[in-house]
Amino acid sequence: MTDPTQALSFGTAAADYDRYRPRYPPAALRWALAGIDAPAQLVDLGAGTGILARGLLALGHRVTAVEPDPAMRAQLTSLDGDPLALAGSAEAMSLPDGYADAVLTGQAYHWFDRPRAHAEIARVLRPGGVFAPVWNLRDDACAWVTELSRIAEIGDTVEYLRQSVTDFGDSFTSPEWAEFTHTTTLTPDELLGLVRTRSHYLTAAPDRRAEVDREVRTLLHTHPDLAGQETVTLPYTTLVARARKI
Repeated sequence: MTDPTQALSFGTAAADYDRYRPRYPPAALRWALAGIDAPAQLVDLGAGTGILARGLLALGHRVTAVEPDPAMRAQLTSLDGDPLALAGSAEAMSLPDGYADAVLTGQAYHWFDRPRAHAEIARVLRPGGVFAPVWNLRDDACAWVTELSRIAEIGDTVEYLRQSVTDFGDSFTSPEWAEFTHTTTLTPDELLGLVRTRSHYLTAAPDRRAEVDREVRTLLHTHPDLAGQETVTLPYTTLVARARKI
């Protein structure tokens, strides 16, 4: 697990996180849950404000959301469909053995203590159940997105994750991978709002935050693909890893 200060930094920006962070394509969630018919019992682990849980509910599933940050859970409990929201972590979910048909996690896997989390996820899954981390990653093939990633200190890429996430422990099959492309449309102010939900920004000193704000505004005003535009189209690749409990 990485810096716990960063891992628990998002609650101070929970409303903006929920507003500006991208959603997950339904096709990506269906692929993660291949062979699992609705309504199934799912766990959204490290659920944040419930962005992933919303997508799973829309597919007709029952969702238990596990999230350690109370400010993020407060946003989550306002969701339509009444998912069960529990305080807990990847390493201690407080759920019964064999509770879930699938455990999914959106954007949170890099915060986990992997050996402990893998054992806990395996415990909570029924035999043959699915574990599927999901990531929304900016498409850095676009030049201005590459510059935005540099400014916001966004490091994860499809290639890095495929190389660094190689297994989920002895209780799981080797992961399968799939990618799904989509876009989100933001105003320039909303793009700055999105950057302000990054952990590096939330834990930075005030002078560093001001520097990031200036650099993002400069990018918006000077890059030929962005200058003068009322909205910005931000391209994403949704990366999904899928493994089954042995």
